[in-house]
Amino acid sequence: MESFAPQPSDNKRRLNKLYQWLLTPFLAIDRKVEGAAMFFVKHWGKSRFMISMSKRAQVLGIEKLWKKSPKAFVYFFLFYLVRDTILYIIIPIYFAGLIGE
Repeated sequence: MESFAPQPSDNKRRLNKLYQWLLTPFLAIDRKVEGAAMFFVKHWGKSRFMISMSKRAQVLGIEKLWKKSPKAFVYFFLFYLVRDTILYIIIPIYFAGLIGE
């Protein structure tokens, strides 16, 4: 008896080629910026600064963080404000406009 291994469908092969075609330039850019692009995507748009400030805010609390460094706190707040505005307001409105037309 022969066992037959399932062959990937033609559509799967095409999707895999498309995926590799899109992934190759992204990985080239990621190597040039020392992994920062992959980090940004993996952490949903957060920079290393935002993650470290989030940890400090959890440990110290918001008030102590403000007293320790008001300038860093303002940057942290603005980064989150801009990121969340783009992710949760601008992008959904854009896609709703595309679908609604």
